[in-house]
Amino acid sequence: MASVTLKSFIGLRQSSPENHHPSITVLSKPLPSNQIHYRRLNVIAGKSSPKITGRNLRVAVVGGGPAGGAAAETLAKGGIETILIERKMDNAKPCGGAIPLCMVGEFDLPLDIIDRRVTKMKMISPSNVAVDIGQTLKPHEYIGMVRREVLDAYLRERAAAAGATVINGLFVKMDKPSDKYAPYVIHYNAYDGKVGSAGKKVTVEVDAVIGADGANSRVAKSIDAGDYEYAIAFQERIKIPNDKMQYYENLAEMYVGDDVSPDFYGWVFPKCDHVAVGTGTVTHKPDIKKFQLATRLRARDKILGGKIIRVEAHPIPEHPRPRRLSDRVALVGDAAGYVTKCSGEGIYFAAKSGRMCAEAIVEGSENGRRMVEESDLRSYLEKWDKRYWPTYKVLDILQKVFYRSNPAREAFVEMCGDEYVQKMTFDSYLYKKVAPGNPLEDLKLAVNTIGSLVRANALRKEMAKI
Repeated sequence: MASVTLKSFIGLRQSSPENHHPSITVLSKPLPSNQIHYRRLNVIAGKSSPKITGRNLRVAVVGGGPAGGAAAETLAKGGIETILIERKMDNAKPCGGAIPLCMVGEFDLPLDIIDRRVTKMKMISPSNVAVDIGQTLKPHEYIGMVRREVLDAYLRERAAAAGATVINGLFVKMDKPSDKYAPYVIHYNAYDGKVGSAGKKVTVEVDAVIGADGANSRVAKSIDAGDYEYAIAFQERIKIPNDKMQYYENLAEMYVGDDVSPDFYGWVFPKCDHVAVGTGTVTHKPDIKKFQLATRLRARDKILGGKIIRVEAHPIPEHPRPRRLSDRVALVGDAAGYVTKCSGEGIYFAAKSGRMCAEAIVEGSENGRRMVEESDLRSYLEKWDKRYWPTYKVLDILQKVFYRSNPAREAFVEMCGDEYVQKMTFDSYLYKKVAPGNPLEDLKLAVNTIGSLVRANALRKEMAKI
């Protein structure tokens, strides 16, 4: 796969000038009335795009993970006729499952879908030096641990309650419009349990498409979105004895070292009645099982007697795709490449991007009464890049600096023991805002960081001599 840097976004194609109004070729259930609390959107009038008569704007969301579920719910609440297509309703993506505190409130998540509230973390160096992290957390603060199959299903059910039509099906391909306002024709195989494993071939016409179908996105391929470098994540769910599970009641562990991954980290994250043990790599994908074994060995005393109950593997994008938008098709979540380096976080950014993209469509269409254009969807990308570009860039730099060698990782773990570092890190992670720093503490941190890196470099040279 070609390696693409974050700055390589390319220009987007312009729409053609002709006009045509689409009609749907499959029946969807009418949008039901409900008592859901709606988020108010600021709708700006005076658009040049044509009004839609006899129906509302129709949008297909391909993929039912956090990005697709959040997008479909927002669209349906905003008056858009919404179709959500998900291939596997019980999908359990190999994901650590960590979500920031702000996501719980921002997306109104019920506490009963959160398996564990992590208030303590251990960062463990290549030489097994452990640093306790979490001492700066306030009593109400925590990192939520969820199972993807539970979170994803909940968000899809909420989208359906808001009026979206949720379809169990496989997106096959997409026919592009013949003129400016002609429909996209979505081809998918519908799984109804009666037609066999291949499903029933169905087509539907829509006005716009949101691609939320993950790292291997077929929607992305349909718009020539380009390739990106990706990591392979490998995870085992391990049922451990109750006395050992108590150790992980509110604790997560992260292991760094060449043995567990040359460019990422290994983890042990607690779930409802088991732990998720995993690792990932970009540069040494064929060795992923070797790294997984090493991660289990590093944690062996704490998971001794455990039984593997599930094995999962999946690609994870390393940076945004070269193109995330084309005409009336936009990419969100993993399909767009929204996973941070260094931490590998993607759940919050997936849900947030899905919502932001949907909000742009709702606003641009004046709650479904007008056709949308590329400029409407482009506003989502502009807002996204302005808000989150610094986060991705900083984490990219951290990964390049501290994950390049074992001595550098030792320095990283040492730095994580600093209380100021922990406060800044947790404040930024939990609330997805850049925490304001203290100039004097920032200066001390810079000096300490340089000192750690100097010691790491000296250690690396000594190890090279040996």
